[in-house]
Amino acid sequence: MGPGTEFGFELRVCAWAERSWPPGSDRDVPVLVARQLGWGRRRWDTLVFEVDSTALGERGAFGPERLNGDLLHVVRNAPADWAYYRDALPHPGYPWRYVREAIHEAADRDVLESRKQGRRIEIRRIRPYPDWIDRVVAIENKPDLDASAARALQGQLERDVALGLADEVWLATERTGDRVEPALLEQIPVDVGILTLEIAADGGAQGAEVLWQPRSLEVDRPGTRIVDRAETGGYDQSAATFEYMSPAEKRDKRLEIGERAYERGWRGYIDTMRSDCRHFDLLRVDPTYVPYCRAKDREQTAHECRGGCPQFEPEPPAWRQRGWPLSGGPGGTVARVLAERRARQRQAGSAESNSTSERGSASR
Repeated sequence: MGPGTEFGFELRVCAWAERSWPPGSDRDVPVLVARQLGWGRRRWDTLVFEVDSTALGERGAFGPERLNGDLLHVVRNAPADWAYYRDALPHPGYPWRYVREAIHEAADRDVLESRKQGRRIEIRRIRPYPDWIDRVVAIENKPDLDASAARALQGQLERDVALGLADEVWLATERTGDRVEPALLEQIPVDVGILTLEIAADGGAQGAEVLWQPRSLEVDRPGTRIVDRAETGGYDQSAATFEYMSPAEKRDKRLEIGERAYERGWRGYIDTMRSDCRHFDLLRVDPTYVPYCRAKDREQTAHECRGGCPQFEPEPPAWRQRGWPLSGGPGGTVARVLAERRARQRQAGSAESNSTSERGSASR
């Protein structure tokens, strides 16, 4: 298993975007990159959030954990002066008891002030919630884009364009070196940008080339969610089924996804992998590290690296004796370094910090 697998390719795309976004431009754009996030039935491989660096720093005052939809409703609408919460907040569209639960949680996390005046709960904001997301870019990764893969992606990309939840939609694939890249010959919607990533012999990402520029989508206008569509057969007269998403709904959904991205980043794969296995390692492939299994002598995916793996062996206790239990064994070091790296990217939010190389201590 090498960089041709979707998981390994996805990590390379995330690392490249963190350093080099936007493609084909010399301008500095602070970004926050995440993977495998979305809403409802749609989950994108890679998400790039172009951010306001000052506002992103202000977002850090609300803590590293995400604010879910209920918490965002309370924090974003909390008044500057004490007020009864039902008078201060717009109706949420669901029972007020859930708002009270969110108020208590927000107060426990020190992102909101609350007090009781008689039998009434009053709230006051600690600080305004910043508008830290400028643009959202969705990238679908398909390293080996053959005709069947393109057909499978076509409908989904058309749905992404119709909904307009992201400002841009891209397809990233591995460069083949052909005179005409296969992606240009497939039925990819013209609104979708096409990006090819060049993978070197050692597995590193050498650079990216834009084959097709995307069209900017209308995120401030109602979006169309295609729920069901007619078959393409010539005798099929069935109608498509769709729903509308209002601009306000789209803004809320973008922010909720952004909050999850703020918490997880794209290195969160380590949270579900068995880094405590003696065979687990990180392999350096510029510009990032990828999970590597010494027992299988190849890259591995987050799906297969778990306790049920036949090659799983816990780290020997002797590996953990030095500094145990504070630092743990080598696997604990790997997880800690990646978590620290994720926190640095979250706090920095600038192109200069994105170009900083990852610490060599992540590999043992």
